[in-house]
Amino acid sequence: MTTRYSVLLALLLPLSAAAQVSAPAPADTTHKYENPTGIKSTTKKPFFKSKGFRAAIVPALLIGYGASTINGNGLYSSYDVHNDVRHVFGGYRSHIDDFLQWAPYLEIPAVLLAGVESHNDRVNLGLVLVKSELIMLGAVYIVKTLTQVERPDGSNNLSFPSGHTAQAFLAASIVHTEFRDKSQWYGIGAYTLATSVAAYRMINDKHWESDVIAGAGFGILSAHLAYLSHRNRWGHKPTGRGIGDTSLVPMWTPAGGAGLGFSWRPK
Repeated sequence: MTTRYSVLLALLLPLSAAAQVSAPAPADTTHKYENPTGIKSTTKKPFFKSKGFRAAIVPALLIGYGASTINGNGLYSSYDVHNDVRHVFGGYRSHIDDFLQWAPYLEIPAVLLAGVESHNDRVNLGLVLVKSELIMLGAVYIVKTLTQVERPDGSNNLSFPSGHTAQAFLAASIVHTEFRDKSQWYGIGAYTLATSVAAYRMINDKHWESDVIAGAGFGILSAHLAYLSHRNRWGHKPTGRGIGDTSLVPMWTPAGGAGLGFSWRPK
């Protein structure tokens, strides 16, 4: 019996060793979707599809068109628009534009409290906002000082571009960028408020057509530049982290009647 088991063991050992040698190693699938071909791509995106071009094209068109209609220039000049506005609204004036220029910003806390997450976390959103404001204020001040365009009411020579309009469209652009993945309606609402600011600046005889159109361009461009420089310089990316999950829910109690319930779950 001992001899028989020894012979059987001697036959099995080589087979076991061969199986161990020939068994393939498990495939590493950790990075299989990162670069399937294993060849680094050297193809560059066309200029018209680059981030810089897409960020600048709309603001550049707005600023360029606004500049082309200064005074009596263009097919529908600032003077033509001014005459039509005065014909429709007469001597009507309102200070609502002083408050509406900030109104798009009010969407941000309202939407966040409703439980909708922004594209960037709170810290990065704050940094983008501050940088956007600095870029816009600097650009508008420099251009106003250099162009010296007189306001329609003759109060001073700091008409071009409209700072109120730039502020409103800057805020609207940030709202649109932060929440467009959730719904386009947030941006539509913000841009509607910004457009009303531009209209009121002309109705109040504080700005020409050229001022408000260029102002919209400066506002949007400032926001775009802030986002581009923020990501390139510091490399911050959206983390989805913030103050936590918040929500506002309609509620009703027999004692207190109708109201809103607020809930917060920290992360």
